[in-house]
Amino acid sequence: QVELVESGGGLVQVGDSLRLSCAFSSSQYTFRNYHMGWFRQAPGKEREFVASITLNGGMNEYADPVKGRFTISRDNGKNTVYLQMNSLKPEDAAVYYCAARYYIANDYHFWGQGTQVTVSS
Repeated sequence: QVELVESGGGLVQVGDSLRLSCAFSSSQYTFRNYHMGWFRQAPGKEREFVASITLNGGMNEYADPVKGRFTISRDNGKNTVYLQMNSLKPEDAAVYYCAARYYIANDYHFWGQGTQVTVSS
């Protein structure tokens, strides 16, 4: 009953920036009741956590490889979560997924289809 749609991926050069967006759509559930996260998966590797943001955007968390370069944010009026990616590196290349976690749940339950980020070497 929740659809998450990522957008904004593309092909960039080392050092470039991208902003990913994830739109939350549901007739049953309310976006502001969900913590949101970004994950990524490179070919042949496991999916890894990138960043998360709490219900009202008050607390953000980041994986070590992206700290200082990526910023997660959300607009509850637009039902959208963003990932601003700066100073991109080749190792950032992956399919990026957004996910939603109900505020009293331990696991992310809803996932998007992913958007591809490619960084030239």
